[in-house]
Amino acid sequence: MAEVVLGIETSCDETSAAVLVSGELASLVILSQDIHQIFGGVVPELASRAHLAALPATVDRALVEAGVRVSAVDAVAVTAGPGLVGALLVGVVYAKALAYATGRALVGVHHMEGHLFAPTVEDPALAPPFVALLVSGGHTLLLDVPEWGRYRLMGQTRDDAAGEAFDKVASLLGLGYPGGPAIERLAREGGGDPARFDFPRPMIATGFEFSFSGLKTAVLHAVRASDNLERDGTHIARCFQDAVLDVLVTKLERAVRATGYRTAVLGGGVACSRALSAAAAERLQGVARVAVASPRLNADNAAMIARAGAYRLGLGERSDWTLDARADLPLPGLS
Repeated sequence: MAEVVLGIETSCDETSAAVLVSGELASLVILSQDIHQIFGGVVPELASRAHLAALPATVDRALVEAGVRVSAVDAVAVTAGPGLVGALLVGVVYAKALAYATGRALVGVHHMEGHLFAPTVEDPALAPPFVALLVSGGHTLLLDVPEWGRYRLMGQTRDDAAGEAFDKVASLLGLGYPGGPAIERLAREGGGDPARFDFPRPMIATGFEFSFSGLKTAVLHAVRASDNLERDGTHIARCFQDAVLDVLVTKLERAVRATGYRTAVLGGGVACSRALSAAAAERLQGVARVAVASPRLNADNAAMIARAGAYRLGLGERSDWTLDARADLPLPGLS
């Protein structure tokens, strides 16, 4: 097993580097790209350019904070996909060059497997079997995880991801980007009436699949029908968030009961939501414990990439110099 692993993450709009030493997190640096707030969403070309400018200094900072020199690094783990292909390419090319120049091992990591491993950075004892709900701006996945490296897809979104729906609704309400934290804050502090709007909960009654496009459309109609969005916005935010969380938690509970597992893992950017983790813990009380990482480890970060990379390295896996960035990279071990 590699003693010192350098992780690199550039899949979207966070430039991040982290160092694991003997499995323990020694440093984590995350640089968010605020420029996208102007446009209300991520502009891929700007994201790539920002990664290109920031990545060398971000890696240097992570090494300094960890107290290790680059010569002490045993392996470089880098997000190879999925994500914005230009942004991914910056990280992959940098990681390949660094590994080649220093003669170190290289391993490409699947971004969502990184999210799956994120809670283990703080809770090394966490181990399968468990059900995992991974929710982010680009993905909504419900996985049966009988063991590390072997995953069964129980359900996924048929259209919009949960995080994308949060961003779009936040834009409709004039709350800016990213949308999840802004909606949660307004829903929590704005005094919204949870019964003011009866938004749909798509596909909640059966199965493990998700759909959020209809809910997003219902919010759009509510916004257009409002003659005072400043007054109605708090109610819309609260009712929208309640609808999304109800769907997510209901599907998670259904999966836990179907598998009989006693642990449920939440991961991905939407798992930063305290409302989601609280709702899941309340719904699964006495049924399963809910494992969720702290917000900085649920956001796109290099610590989770280093942790998943360390697992892959422990299996003897290595990437060669043909490693490429893939926007549609399939999750390894998925059935």
